[in-house]
Amino acid sequence: MVGETGKLFGLGCDPVVGSLTASKKREYRVTNRLQEGKRPLYAVVFNFIDSRYFNVFATVGGNRVTVYQCLEEGVIAVLQSYVDEDKDESFYTVSWACNVDGAPFVVAGGINGVIRVIDAGTEKIHKSFVGHGDSVNEIRTQTLRPSLVISASKDESVRLWNVHTGICILIFAGAGGHRNEVLSVDFHPSDIYRIASCGMDNTVKIWSMKEFWTYVEKSFTWTDLPSKFPTKYVQFPVYNASVHLNYVDCNRWLGDFILSKSVDNEIVLWEPKVKEQTPGEGVVDILQKYPIPECDIWFIKFSCDFHFDIAAVGNREGKIFIWELQSSPPVLIARLSHPQSKSPIRQTATSFDGSTILSCCEDGTIWRWDDVTNSTT
Repeated sequence: MVGETGKLFGLGCDPVVGSLTASKKREYRVTNRLQEGKRPLYAVVFNFIDSRYFNVFATVGGNRVTVYQCLEEGVIAVLQSYVDEDKDESFYTVSWACNVDGAPFVVAGGINGVIRVIDAGTEKIHKSFVGHGDSVNEIRTQTLRPSLVISASKDESVRLWNVHTGICILIFAGAGGHRNEVLSVDFHPSDIYRIASCGMDNTVKIWSMKEFWTYVEKSFTWTDLPSKFPTKYVQFPVYNASVHLNYVDCNRWLGDFILSKSVDNEIVLWEPKVKEQTPGEGVVDILQKYPIPECDIWFIKFSCDFHFDIAAVGNREGKIFIWELQSSPPVLIARLSHPQSKSPIRQTATSFDGSTILSCCEDGTIWRWDDVTNSTT
């Protein structure tokens, strides 16, 4: 049966599975490798919030947050480092945000459930968010309003925060919420009201903030203590989907479509079709599948460039697969490996234009790969 909307991907048909034979559209080479420490690095992310700092990235591992800059010819410069006062902290996630005046923030969270908002200008803690009852698995920033961040937690909830005022605005949990750890969350790129979350209950949920938006706006003008803000619970998602048969540890919006990854060695591109008459229910139209061999351990997250032209994802053997997103069938444009890269890659970071790929590994290393496709050297 043909799908109800659109014909670009042949909706309603069998999903198109990409070939693992790389077309070699791009050639990347290792230009640097850093050993940050012996503790695993769980996250790496470029700053897409501020055009002045597109070549700046942050990593987290153990109780340390480090900020670097990618310079020419593979050089990576250390700009600053923050060490948490709690030696037992283990940060799992990091995101860039900014204050209402545009000052850059680095926001990190991990095993302790406390979210640290670090002022990158002063290199000091701006706020600490306490509220989650367990570890924080992912933090993402609303690019349309970069003072808003959202966190996914082992406590089965998702929380929306204002980094300027320190307020917890909304908690997405309750009767229709996740039934196990929430591993990933993402803001819709153009619909400011929508988020998508996924986790260990094998589901992807789409939530709407539209009816609560007055509270979001109120959080910017609140002058009383953050603890006195009337935080609201959003108990029911507008859409609930079981796209995967196992843990879903990363999801990202691709326009109105969703890319989600499980431990079943693939990323799936699908379209959520919400039934307006019965909120919470919907149809899943699976469009494309991007295979990732040896990616069957959980907590491996993929990344995209700013324009969502490519997606880069590592695996447990230290290899990276780079898929072109704007083509059907899917095209593998590069398959990266290095004899010394054998540790699981927990996350990749893709630069603004996709010319640089970073990976952070369980052995504490950072790898930098640069596109040399048109290089004369």
